[in-house]
Amino acid sequence: RCRRLCSPVVLPRHDVPVTRPWPHKSGAHAGPPRPRTRWHLAKATTTVPINCSRAPVAPLLSLSRDISPKIATPFQNFTGEGFAEMLSGSLWRLLAVAVAVTLAVGATGAAAAVEAGRSRSLHRDFDAVWGKRNARFFDDGRVVELALDRETGSRLESKDRYLFGRFDLDIRLVAGESAGTITSFYICTGGARHDEVDFEFLGNVSGEPYILHTNIFSDGKGEREQQFVLWFDPTADFHTYSILWNPLNIILYIDGTPIRVFKNNEANGVPFPTRQPVHVFASIWNAEEWATQGGRVKTDWSEAPFVAAYRRFDATSACVWQGGASPARCGGDHLPSSASSWMAQRLDWWSWMTLNWVRMNYMTYDYCADRKRYPHAFPTECIIPIGRI
Repeated sequence: RCRRLCSPVVLPRHDVPVTRPWPHKSGAHAGPPRPRTRWHLAKATTTVPINCSRAPVAPLLSLSRDISPKIATPFQNFTGEGFAEMLSGSLWRLLAVAVAVTLAVGATGAAAAVEAGRSRSLHRDFDAVWGKRNARFFDDGRVVELALDRETGSRLESKDRYLFGRFDLDIRLVAGESAGTITSFYICTGGARHDEVDFEFLGNVSGEPYILHTNIFSDGKGEREQQFVLWFDPTADFHTYSILWNPLNIILYIDGTPIRVFKNNEANGVPFPTRQPVHVFASIWNAEEWATQGGRVKTDWSEAPFVAAYRRFDATSACVWQGGASPARCGGDHLPSSASSWMAQRLDWWSWMTLNWVRMNYMTYDYCADRKRYPHAFPTECIIPIGRI
């Protein structure tokens, strides 16, 4: 369990539609997962292209879970070995207070911004492509609840495809008992050499925190897992989860706070997604074989249905793919007016500081620090500094 150096941020609830309760279900098994990482693919038929429209899987049993947040964050990969010494004493305490305020202000500010700026209809932007009866739209399609029962989960897929962009989505996770369930938000291309960026929220028993599982695939290669606990209760209210993807980097945000960055290191032989358009997905599904405490805790179907809510999808800072064989078809006049900002966006100095604070205090697993998994050499991107001031 991570060591927290500031109090959890508690946000006020927003008004949301009052809906009738989901009926309890009984019957068959949940929908099938798809193989995705090396441990599952070894047992699967790998000649079939990866299909993003099936539930993502990444078996937690194969990840080392004994890495502390401090060990999981090699400081020298951020700004050099001497920087850790500088951030000591009163300066470090001042930074801690400042970042804690940033988390609180960022969360409330993000909530206010989306209230004014996003009223798009999820019903208009997405199709329910799996478990349609478990997807319920409210407020003229602006809010959707996805449910998981013993028969099926549910999944939405964006009608448009995108080549680069920023994608924001508000999510309120399953409250109470959620062990064995996964609520997800991700972008994916499909195909045997697929690109993919994941937010996956691993449910837990009542009273225990969710684990945020993130992963990035490029050219069919993934195994880039990083996991976090959250500094707020993700079941009490909606929070904004964002994926920024441009030719320079991929950045993951929570309420405007950066938690992960993956830089374009193609020049160093690391594949980076630049050529394939993606769909955006949102889903809830059963992964009791690995999701909670390495699969030791199974889904309690007496608590079903498990319901997660989504609202306010925003892809205004994104390039809608126009078709054709060349990525250039998505450039020129097809780029949104805001492209000049997000297409060249990187983390500034303060964002790097905030990112490192989150990593030190809320990260629970980092593949770049797992010496049991990589006893001889870490992947190339792990030994390249991810940022500099």
